Amino acid sequence: MTRPPTAAQRRVIDAADPVTGRLRGAESQLTALVKRGLAFRHPRPPHDHFLTPEGHRVRQGITPVPDPAGPGEAPAPTGVFAARVGGEEAAADAGPARRREVHSAWQGLLELRRMTNPGGGTDRPCGWERTHLVRAAALALEAAGHAPAGPEGGGYRVRETPQPEAVAVHEPDGAALRACAATLEGAGWQVSEHREPRTGNRYLLASPRRA
Repeated sequence: MTRPPTAAQRRVIDAADPVTGRLRGAESQLTALVKRGLAFRHPRPPHDHFLTPEGHRVRQGITPVPDPAGPGEAPAPTGVFAARVGGEEAAADAGPARRREVHSAWQGLLELRRMTNPGGGTDRPCGWERTHLVRAAALALEAAGHAPAGPEGGGYRVRETPQPEAVAVHEPDGAALRACAATLEGAGWQVSEHREPRTGNRYLLASPRRA
């Protein structure tokens, strides 16, 4: 798990604009938040700093966790918020509190797109998503109501691939797999369907759309 913010960093996060996530603070504190993935520096003047989706989660009292360690691994259960990539022990928990957290994270991500994409477009992934592919794709799926796989399967699993800017989405049910493809396409991802050479099972390759 990532270390919690320092008291000074937490004060900067708590003082962020509740709608845009815009930050005010000492340059050293803002730089530290960027390094920890809790904030980003806007590429256009005046180069203000804003909370990332993880930063918004911290502001709401939910600490972020890192990406899965490898292509076949899901994050260990920690009791803190993370987009569910499939395979977690807690994947069956889809109660109202979880749905609120996911909805809030998705709205924060859309705001991040609006603030950083040229022209303020929210119809395609932003830079943060391109550096957090697994979590970004999983958040799009979970926010749309798709069920992540539990430890025994029965839902989607998002995993890294050797290909740059591409994740694999596995779902044993063919109709559910096609529904996942439609969701990702609607969220601004390019999606293609493939078969595993050894098993013949179908899966998706998804990459963030650039234009």
